Amino acid sequence: MNSKINTIGVLTSGGDAPGMNAAIRAVVRTALDKGLRVKGIRRGYLGLLEEDIFDMQAKTVSDIIQRGGTILYTARCPEFKEVENQDKGAQILKKHGIDGLVVIGGDGSFRGAADLAKRGVNTVGVPGTIDLDIACTDYTIGFDTAVNTAMETIDRIRDTSTSHERCSIIEVMGRKAGHIALWSGIANGAEDILIKERRDEYDEQYIIEKINRRRETGKKHYIIINAEGIGESEAMAKRIEDATGMETRATIIGHAQRGGSPTARDRVYGTTMGAKAVDILLAGGTNCVVAYKSGEFISYDIAEALAMKKDVDQYMYDLSKRL
Repeated sequence: MNSKINTIGVLTSGGDAPGMNAAIRAVVRTALDKGLRVKGIRRGYLGLLEEDIFDMQAKTVSDIIQRGGTILYTARCPEFKEVENQDKGAQILKKHGIDGLVVIGGDGSFRGAADLAKRGVNTVGVPGTIDLDIACTDYTIGFDTAVNTAMETIDRIRDTSTSHERCSIIEVMGRKAGHIALWSGIANGAEDILIKERRDEYDEQYIIEKINRRRETGKKHYIIINAEGIGESEAMAKRIEDATGMETRATIIGHAQRGGSPTARDRVYGTTMGAKAVDILLAGGTNCVVAYKSGEFISYDIAEALAMKKDVDQYMYDLSKRL
């Protein structure tokens, strides 16, 4: 055990994701099992600056593994980009005796963790975001649940779309990343998938012509998955209806994708990543991110992780076009 670590803090930052509670539970119980104290920090870096910090016990995390969201709450905190607030955050952690900090969130959360590491706080990041947009890892907590939520919703919309012989444009989350759109589009057999990463391939006139051709062959409904990063689903629906004469409706699934009971994968992987973060701290690791890569749970230096770039899987995208 690393003698420098006596108390571990844990916070969730940025957008919530199903499976975050599983990771919190694993951090708390793994640390307690190692004889450490654990302190929870509510509302991410904002709560840190406000010293919203409390002791956590095994009972604190009872019956949370099946719950969506995060029991520690979360908030955006642009103020933490300021040097004086980073200094303040590090001082508060030291004041409360927190030697190691586990940060569950996305890229922005990891930048905050790196800033604290520069100030002598041992930090480990755990990737928690439904967008699957952290380049160093093949898996992020919450993605599997979000995709399944989108898939089930699209299945329901397809039923009514078929009954009314209409075109449905279904907008899923993914302001900067199209992974949810691509996965749910393939899973639901969508006719078209629109994502920001391939915006230059978006040709609305081609879609209109394809709808007309398929209607001539007897096709009764048409499903378009539109990522949030493309947006304008309502306006798109009106243009397509005007051009094709086919009744067209837009549905924005929205934040339903963030909620709900996490899938088995999000619970198991979230648990494993949370425990791994504690093990890394106790082994003397700091300023790093837990990652799932090629079937293994490993870690990367935060700077190295943030420098990586991620694109949608080209084979999957090409496959969606062929199918």
